[in-house]
Amino acid sequence: MKHRSISRRDVLKHSTLLSAGLFLGSATRPGFSESANEKLNIACIGVGGRGGSNVNGLAGQNLVAFADVDDERAAGTYKKYPKVTTYRDWRQMLDVHGAKLDAVVISTPDHTHFHPALAAMQLGLHVYLEKPLAHNVWETRVLTDLARKKGLATQLGAQRHAYPNMRRVVEIVRSGAIGPVREVYSWCGGGRGMPEIPQDHPPAPSTLDYDLWVGPADYHPYHPSFCPYGWRFWWDYGTAEAGNWGCHILDIPFWALDLKYPLRVDATGPAVDPERTPKSMQVRYQFPVRGQQPPLTLHWSHGKPADLAQRKIPTSGANTVFIGNKGILTCNFDQHKLLPEADFTDFTPLEASIPPSPGFHNEWIAACRGEGPATCHFDYSGPLAEAVLLGNVAYRAGGFDWDPRTLSAKGNEKAAPFLKEAYRPGWDVTL
Repeated sequence: MKHRSISRRDVLKHSTLLSAGLFLGSATRPGFSESANEKLNIACIGVGGRGGSNVNGLAGQNLVAFADVDDERAAGTYKKYPKVTTYRDWRQMLDVHGAKLDAVVISTPDHTHFHPALAAMQLGLHVYLEKPLAHNVWETRVLTDLARKKGLATQLGAQRHAYPNMRRVVEIVRSGAIGPVREVYSWCGGGRGMPEIPQDHPPAPSTLDYDLWVGPADYHPYHPSFCPYGWRFWWDYGTAEAGNWGCHILDIPFWALDLKYPLRVDATGPAVDPERTPKSMQVRYQFPVRGQQPPLTLHWSHGKPADLAQRKIPTSGANTVFIGNKGILTCNFDQHKLLPEADFTDFTPLEASIPPSPGFHNEWIAACRGEGPATCHFDYSGPLAEAVLLGNVAYRAGGFDWDPRTLSAKGNEKAAPFLKEAYRPGWDVTL
């Protein structure tokens, strides 16, 4: 991959290094416009499904190239943007266009997040990356550290972070309205997981480069239950409903309570299957004191937590419950409620202190221009993604005390293979 002495991309990167403080949303507004020479040169890897939505969110920029292993799944995006050059292999795309790019958007399955993100960041490109950031904790930390080292603008695809209600929840918790919070419950519903093990192996469609889709992961013969979507429920390719919903829902307590790395992680659930993700699981995280905030127990579950029903805490319509010593806050992405209601009849809504988002993709565009970090930049969302993945590790290997400095599960040797996975031959990386 070629390097240049200086470019417009280098100027953008340098301005990001000089930026400081939180993204305030004041420099960029929804629907902002710019002249053609101010547009970012962006390439997109994975442009079907969620990737197509991300492409549309950046349509005002200069879309240079698309890469997708599945011509059929990408067909709608290709048709909508016929002038954009297309590739199957993102490596070839970066070889051809890398020197002219400012940024890359990656919307592939979990097991193929790390390699294109690493390659793009090593080229000095800003990165928008779908959740849960990477497939394992080691990959997540490498990308987080590299983004900081190179001063790159990053954004994790936790799009609900931009919702107004999310800001109001954070403001209420931080105001002390419910008192110090020592316990939080968060969950997702549904019973997906444990798909049927394939009994046949049909040929991959001619429109799909299946070997490239498998990429660095263990190879399993093609089956529709893996690709294009069922991969989420196979450990080699996905990260279960925790990886699917955890970065969205746990974003609420992470943001409100300034969480970063847990001290301990424990998990329970049905018998562990070595290949398939479970239909339910429960994780308990222990977080340390954070400034004036007390230690915290955070419960995450796939399936509504039975503890709340036993404690007669209403959960209808919610996905998160904050329990403080002065009251309870229940919420989801769009609404919130203070309990007991009788104690908060005179509660006056707080004046908004967190500015509205200009749009989740616009945050990242502004960050690429050096206007301050986006709200889900990797220094914030990396630890969030690590926690989500640690819950899966604890479920598969048993609980452990966590050392975030060495990325080690103290006293649990079984955890190591899940914290950093081996790659298929030909996919080794150089840092």
